[in-house]
Amino acid sequence: MRAEPGPTRWLARVEAKLEAALPPVTAEPAHLHAAMRHAVLGGGKRLRPMLVYAAGVATGADETTLDAPAAAVELLHAFSLVHDDLPAMDDDAMRRGRPTVHVAFGEATAILAGDALQALAFEVLADADAPPDMRLDWLATLASAAGAAGMCGGQAMDMAATGGELELDGLQRLHALKTGALIRASVRMGAIAGGADAGLLARLDDYAAAVGLAFQIRDDILDIEASSEQLGKTAGKDAAQDKVTYVGLLGLDGARRRLLREAEKARAALGPLGARAEVLRGLADFTVARTH
Repeated sequence: MRAEPGPTRWLARVEAKLEAALPPVTAEPAHLHAAMRHAVLGGGKRLRPMLVYAAGVATGADETTLDAPAAAVELLHAFSLVHDDLPAMDDDAMRRGRPTVHVAFGEATAILAGDALQALAFEVLADADAPPDMRLDWLATLASAAGAAGMCGGQAMDMAATGGELELDGLQRLHALKTGALIRASVRMGAIAGGADAGLLARLDDYAAAVGLAFQIRDDILDIEASSEQLGKTAGKDAAQDKVTYVGLLGLDGARRRLLREAEKARAALGPLGARAEVLRGLADFTVARTH
């Protein structure tokens, strides 16, 4: 029997790891467990786990070593989406084509589900079958990406900027934290598992930074061009909430040009890896071309 190609196999691996890590609805508190599973297992691109696997395999890691960081980064991403959708944040009723967690389970349960998913992400890393120094590096990388110097800090900046003015440099700093930090952490955790040296880690960080920016620019374009059905979430939210976006600052054509430039930067950063970076290059291309 022919083996499944890498990304297809990796997707199955991370789904199995997530299923095993999440608490069952047969155990109490069942309502909280159901909300956690609703947040994580309801589909999604799984881009961040794929980046973990692709960076890890490109640098020589075994796939089994990558299961824990791949699942952990997706659990943390799910936590961020649950809290991002809350009425006090972006106040969205739909995520991945389904009711958001606070709509389906109530606001208090959504807050607790997000908290529990964040804790579970670090538990998965702490319990991973990997050398202690590797687990410590993973934990430090993910914690830095999640906190005030990363995703949470970026969200705070985003909320402060809503309805105000922001220059392009400020918008890039905001999204380097809110969106980019977790993407960079995904690549870095995979590369740590592969034993990448400092020079290669720096090149991969350049790749991840460009992919993170491209991802956000594409999000801003899709918010204008795509429907809610295509996106699986409410379209047109940026304009409705008076958010500063790349389209707003650069125009639609300018945002498209910047998107392609970031994709080229990502591909160029992978030069030393040659053919081993094929999937990483493909993920950069997907970020540019995705329709949801």
